[in-house]
Amino acid sequence: MPDPRAGIARDRRRTSKVPDMKGDVILVGEEHQKAAERIVEHYLREIESCDRRFTITVAGESGSGKSETGQALADALGAKGVTAVILQQDDYYVLPPRFNDAARRANLSWVGTTEVRINLLDSHLEAAWNGAPSITKPLVNYGENQIEEETISLEGIQVVIAEGVYTSLCDHVDRRVFIARNRLETMEHRAKRGREGFDPFIEDVLEAEHEIIAQHRSVADVVITREYDVEFVAD
Repeated sequence: MPDPRAGIARDRRRTSKVPDMKGDVILVGEEHQKAAERIVEHYLREIESCDRRFTITVAGESGSGKSETGQALADALGAKGVTAVILQQDDYYVLPPRFNDAARRANLSWVGTTEVRINLLDSHLEAAWNGAPSITKPLVNYGENQIEEETISLEGIQVVIAEGVYTSLCDHVDRRVFIARNRLETMEHRAKRGREGFDPFIEDVLEAEHEIIAQHRSVADVVITREYDVEFVAD
């Protein structure tokens, strides 16, 4: 797979609240649900015929709706009788949230894959492929500014979904979903999530992420457009 390192969700009345990382809540909207249902319908036969756990990544810029789409995929799979679990890339950052923000402000070049343990996330996807009964993973606690640890059972799990900015870089993936929304289109969504206040530096971070992530579309199997339509890339 090529290495791209070289080199706003709309309001909906029908939403469901789902816990994300420790101390965080996401809102799954109708647009996420509809997109997920299309993706699951398209790949259901492939998933059900797979002789091991199936893995899916959901990537895109900050605030593009990755967490919501990941949860919507798990819900859509569950409606078809397929069990799924979600891994959030945000749990795999090297530093706790406030320390990571400080590192970014000290040196903007910290923004990118260096601040994420993407290899650890990929190793957990590999473990899922290989039939591991459980994985022990990091867990970010936003309120306490800590990275804790949790063990997730994979017993009976058929699909593992990894969502996050750089998850397209993982190798042990069956299907990659990319959300094609840019940093300007995600501002409203990030404000609703309320993880950090907006200031000029945040714009610098989003621009730096944009330069990296825009290249990831080329490895996607599925592209979700800015209007949340679903496009399947020819195999």
